[in-house]
Amino acid sequence: MRSTWDYKKRSNVIYKHYDKIMAKVYVFLADGFEDVEALIPIDVLRRGGVDVTTVSITDFPLVQSAHGVNIEADMMFEQGDFADADLLFLPGGMPGASNLFEHKGVCKAIVDQHMAGKKVAAICASPAVVLAPLGILEGKKATCYPGFEQALEDAKYTGDLVTVDGNVTTGEGPAAAFPFAYELLAQLVDKKTSDQIAEGMRFKHLMA
Repeated sequence: MRSTWDYKKRSNVIYKHYDKIMAKVYVFLADGFEDVEALIPIDVLRRGGVDVTTVSITDFPLVQSAHGVNIEADMMFEQGDFADADLLFLPGGMPGASNLFEHKGVCKAIVDQHMAGKKVAAICASPAVVLAPLGILEGKKATCYPGFEQALEDAKYTGDLVTVDGNVTTGEGPAAAFPFAYELLAQLVDKKTSDQIAEGMRFKHLMA
């Protein structure tokens, strides 16, 4: 049986990076976002010491998920310029992904981030509904939720849970939220931290 001390040692991984300069991530939340695709990456990245800010692109701080869960965002879209972002992240879900694409400010922020060579991530419907029409996936390998892949006509569809090509990371769907989040954490902090967080959350046991 594991001791309380063993558990504390694993749990301390969550906090040990807060004395370092943290990577900055903005998560754009639109009404109809897929719950786990947003919240699991937010949780994992914060455990790993990443500075994650949730951003409402609606008229109100409260954003409703695809399954009726209300989340209060950290800030409104109009309050930021996102120039300090290391990563901009788009959860999936419908109509969440469509609502993201219909927001001109979000589209401009994503294009500017990509053109600057900085990291962009999207999961589920968002690679197809947002990134592809903006030209961000042109010539790149990418994945998305099955049934949306026809929109990736200028990309190389992989069908994998997670695909990384340069500065763009894409995820397949809700079940990919954990490996997607650990991949982002490895990019933003380091693989050792990502592996430790995965072990502490018992993800590696799940996948054994």
